[in-house]
Amino acid sequence: MADGQKKQVPLRLSPALFESLSAWAEDDFRSLNGQIEYLLTECVKQRKKNGAYVGREIDKPLDLDLPSNTKSK
Repeated sequence: MADGQKKQVPLRLSPALFESLSAWAEDDFRSLNGQIEYLLTECVKQRKKNGAYVGREIDKPLDLDLPSNTKSK
């Protein structure tokens, strides 16, 4: 990949995560794509700083308190 070129990557997000990230991006005056790129960049910087992976339980499902758009019947 040439310098300055960005790689396009398809990304699937749950509706709740999409809404949360979109709101966060708006609060930070970024596009959703820009917000995701910023967050991933910060994670990579942190990993390089610590010299280790994020954690041993990285594949453990997260217990995120995200609003759900599903309606109860």
